[in-house]
Amino acid sequence: MNRTEFIIVTAIVLFVAFCMGWFANWLVHRFVRVQASDVGELERLAQELHEAEETRDQAITYLQQREAELTNQLSQTEAELAATMEGLREARYEAEHLRIHLEKVSGRTTE
Repeated sequence: MNRTEFIIVTAIVLFVAFCMGWFANWLVHRFVRVQASDVGELERLAQELHEAEETRDQAITYLQQREAELTNQLSQTEAELAATMEGLREARYEAEHLRIHLEKVSGRTTE
């Protein structure tokens, strides 16, 4: 086998390898090709996902606002409870003093 025959055989082998690679690529793309109905389905799914994310974001925002409102309401209720307890404490203290004063006054009038 001389040099020219070697070059020709090598060229034929490389050409056959190229043709086989091209054919394999064509086969893969033929079976993997995305159809128009699949593209439409993917677009519909993407739109539904986007809408679901928006709904989730709105729900999170609503829950955060509601939580802030309830926290504020709880703080106000606790402040009112503290004020009421203080008023009750003062009323009990005043009632006790009035009772003691009444006992003293009634004790003096009966003596």
